[in-house]
Order: sequence, then structure tokens, then C-alpha cells
Amino acid sequence: MISNLTVNKQTLIERISQLARDKFATRASSYDRTASFPTEDFEDLFNAGLNAPTVPTEYGGLGLGHDSDIFTLWMMTKELAKVDLSLARCWEGHANAQILLTAMANESQKKCWFEGIVQRGEKWAAWSGEPQSQIPDQKVCLGTTVQVVNDGYILDGTKVFATSAPAVQWAVLLVNPAGAGGSRHSNGSPTSVLMLACNLSDPSISFDDSWWQPIGMKGTVSYLVRFKQTFIPKENLIGYPGQYILEEWQTRFTPQYGAAFLGSAEGAYEYTLAYIKKQEKGHDPYVQHRIAKAAINIDTMHFWLRQVATLWETGQELGAKLAGNRARYITEQLATETVNDCIHACGARSLIQPSPIERILRDLSFYVLHDNSDRVLSSIGGEILGQSSDRAYFNTHPIHCEKPQSD
Repeated sequence: MISNLTVNKQTLIERISQLARDKFATRASSYDRTASFPTEDFEDLFNAGLNAPTVPTEYGGLGLGHDSDIFTLWMMTKELAKVDLSLARCWEGHANAQILLTAMANESQKKCWFEGIVQRGEKWAAWSGEPQSQIPDQKVCLGTTVQVVNDGYILDGTKVFATSAPAVQWAVLLVNPAGAGGSRHSNGSPTSVLMLACNLSDPSISFDDSWWQPIGMKGTVSYLVRFKQTFIPKENLIGYPGQYILEEWQTRFTPQYGAAFLGSAEGAYEYTLAYIKKQEKGHDPYVQHRIAKAAINIDTMHFWLRQVATLWETGQELGAKLAGNRARYITEQLATETVNDCIHACGARSLIQPSPIERILRDLSFYVLHDNSDRVLSSIGGEILGQSSDRAYFNTHPIHCEKPQSD
């Protein structure tokens, strides 16, 4: 149910959809089973000319973006999520890093970094995660410290939920010289948050895979990353201090989660249709109810994403931010409901491997927790009632934590 796309845009979606069906779908269970990064998938994307979706056309990319055509990017994400939600998450981080560079990097930075993406297939990520509240049995406090020196910055400490950690060549790091917390968990001034491009080949950087033992999204390899006196030159500073927070850039990326949720729902739905036909269960009225609800939910998610994309593409920034948060909330609800309906329509065998629904359920259950849906809804309600609210991170109270301990 893709509409309002030009022929060229539709072709992009069809190209990535074919790769997903022919190659990525067959590898997804292996990446999940071994908890490994989808390296071959990214090689295929590079060889197909699809690895630079949001790099501007003048630098050799496809030129997708919020002010031109964000809907096509979201539909490409959806096609990947249909077969492998972990792959879609890694792609999403790679594409979003390109969006940040397009908007904030200077000309010399763009020439250097975009050449690596377009010509050599270099992969990027963006990492902020430094949760400051400790959980039972957590031995050390997570987070980074940043020392500002004459020619750059020296970084120490840890980040977690570092998607694609061992496989990407570069990461946009959101850090704060005023204290730990990155961007999402920082208590310091928003103007203190820096974005630094970090070359991950630096020997002072190491990855801890023992931290990453999740129920789902295993292929994102979102390891703990350690920085030990890691030097980042001042020419790798992206934009101005505080830009990510002050301009609410997170609100531009929130709806793309919805595109991934939609893709997982479509993957479960298409499997369920085939299953029902194979089992000749189509005359069961309860199965009919479940499949009808799933189809309506998928249509609804498409409508929401199309609306949000139109607002961004027509320059209605505030409306796009508000609608994006609503789309983020409702797509989580509808995708989760759709997968549940598919499971009930198929029965217990749909949760036994090699059924893809078993993996979809685990991945989606984990991925929707990227933001707390209760706080998302509270933020939406606060906006409606004219109260101040956090559109980007949905925070209600600041979190305090002592200086990160050495681990």
C-alpha cells in the first residue's frame, strides 16, 4: 500500500525489497542465532548502490531526507524490517548518521566522510546511550567523561546499546564535557552536548560482547564500548555545541521506529496469510477476525507514516514533530497487536523455529522499548493540555548519578 511515489522512488523500494526477499530473509535466522552483524547484507546494499540513502546527490548518494523525500527512506526501512528487524535497526543508524552529517558537517567533513560511504562502503552509527540509573547487580556506573584539550577531546568511559559496534568504521558520539549521560540521560546543560565523529579503528577503543545478551534484536550487536584516553581531533566536532538537543533532532528519527514496527507487522502478516491458506483455515470466523484486524492495522500505520512524512516534506516542522510522536506511539500498539493476532491465527507452531514469527515476536518485544510508550503518551497528552514536555526524549524527571567509576 505504497502511494504517491514517483517511478524512481518506487524503484528504490522495489530494489531493496527484492534484496530483502532473495538474500536477507534467508540469512536472518543465522544472524539471530549467532548474534552477529549482518555483514553480507550491508555488502549487498553497497554493491546495489543503496548504502548511501541520505547522502546528498552531489556527493554521490540518493539524496533522501526530511525536506525532500523521507517517506521513501521509511519505506525502504520497512522492507528490511519485514525480513530482519535487526538489519533494519543497523541500517537506520547508518542512514541517520548520514542525515546528521548532511545537516551539520562542514564542507571538508562532508567531502571526506561521504567519499568513504559512497566509494568504499564505510558504515556509520550514532551512539548516545549512557543510562545513569543503576539496576540490581550492576557493579559500575556507565557513562563517559570528556576532557577538552587544545587540539581536540580526550574521551574515557563506556557507552552501551552501541548498535553495530564492532562492524562500523565510524560513529557519531553524543557526549557531554559537563558530565556523563550522553544526550538522552544527561543532566548537564543542553548546550554542553557535543557530537564527535570517532574513527573506531583507534586501538584505545574496545568492545565488550558479554554485555549484549538480549531476548531479541541480537543481530544489532549493540555492545558495550570502552574508551580509554581516546583522542578525537577538534576537526571532528560536528555542528555547534548543543545543536542536537536544541534543534530536537531526535524528533526527526522517532517516526522511523514506526516504519520498522510496520515492517515487522507486515512480515508476520504475510507469513500468516500463507499459513492460513496452506492449513485451509480461511473459513474459521475467528481467523477471519484476526486477519482483518491485522490488515486494517497495517493500513493505519501506513496512513500515519505518510501523514508525518508529508508534514516534514512540506516544511511543517512543528506539526511533523507532534504527529511523529503520535505515529511512534500508535505504530507500536498496532504492530504489537498485529503480531499477536497473527500468532493466534496460526497457533503455537508459529512460535517454533524456523517460523519467522518466533523471531519477529522476540525482536519487536525488545525494540519497542527503545522509548517508553507510557512516557511517549504522557508527552503527547502534555502537549495537548498546553504543558511543557520533552518532545525528543519524553523525560519527566532528571536522573542523577555519581561520576562513572572505572571498570
